[in-house]
Amino acid sequence: MKTSKSIPAGIAALLVCLGVGCQKAPTVAAASVLEMETIPRTPARLTRGHYLVEGLLQCPFCHSDYDFTHRPARPVEGKKYGGADFDTFGLPKGNRIIAPNISSDPDYGAGKWKDADFVRALRRGIGHDGRTLFPLMPYQYFRSLSDEDLASVIVYERSMAPVHVQQPKTTLTDDIKKTFQPLEPLAHVPEPDRSDRVAYGKYLVTVGHCEGCHTPEDEHGNPIPGMHFAGGVDMSGSWGPDPKKIIAVASLNLTPDPSGISYFDEKIFINVIRTGQVNARPLASIMPWGFFRNLSDEDLKAIFAYLRTLTPVKHRVDNTEEARYCKVCRSKHGFGERN
Repeated sequence: MKTSKSIPAGIAALLVCLGVGCQKAPTVAAASVLEMETIPRTPARLTRGHYLVEGLLQCPFCHSDYDFTHRPARPVEGKKYGGADFDTFGLPKGNRIIAPNISSDPDYGAGKWKDADFVRALRRGIGHDGRTLFPLMPYQYFRSLSDEDLASVIVYERSMAPVHVQQPKTTLTDDIKKTFQPLEPLAHVPEPDRSDRVAYGKYLVTVGHCEGCHTPEDEHGNPIPGMHFAGGVDMSGSWGPDPKKIIAVASLNLTPDPSGISYFDEKIFINVIRTGQVNARPLASIMPWGFFRNLSDEDLKAIFAYLRTLTPVKHRVDNTEEARYCKVCRSKHGFGERN
């Protein structure tokens, strides 16, 4: 997936998000399946891992060469989990971002990685080779996965078919490297309380890293106060049938304000995720509805229940209109001049 012309406005958000979910490790660590040298491979974990990786976490979206000529977009045949080249990702010359091959291939993939390597990458942002991962990889959110869910993700990822594709390594200049650090150790994350729909919805929204695309930031990469989930983040890129055509798109306002999704109910929300459309308007393919539609009705209802508790933010975003400067989110998007 080539994105040299896409999402530069979101880079700072990805960097600043390193502060999200950086909980201090408990003083007394609870016994965890993640402490085992090899996580037991069970049918239940394999099933749950498949559900998370191919749904909520959208792992193939970054770790595969993607074909956006289809709707929903899908991995190029034979390239799923074989990694992807993000080129400079809008960073200065001298930087190159590569999502590595995480298939079970022993030569070019993760076939020789230990389970502990996956744990460190997903909890702390430390690669199997000891380097700090560029935060395009949303480990700042994945670290909030419960121990059991993280174990399930690893079991599923270790089961994936090998893809014999060699990717180059990510290269970063020193001035970019110093902008992010690995996260502190996190000894134990308990299972979410599924009996509390709002709390469980917050868990799903967090590990699904929805905030990373739907909360705008200032020029220094800090979330703009009062704009939590208010949309407007520039996600423009070649997300359509013509790979040479850049589609201007900004993330939508997910708050329950009239300018957001106040008119949604559970039925509408689930239908939008399942179909990738808001009535007659298609969602841009960079919005991973093709993954989210694999979630159960109960999980989608929990996500919607949490979104309804967000503070309403007045912020009009309309991708059918010409992008104009918005003084509220400090970016350009449709109806930006009306805020």
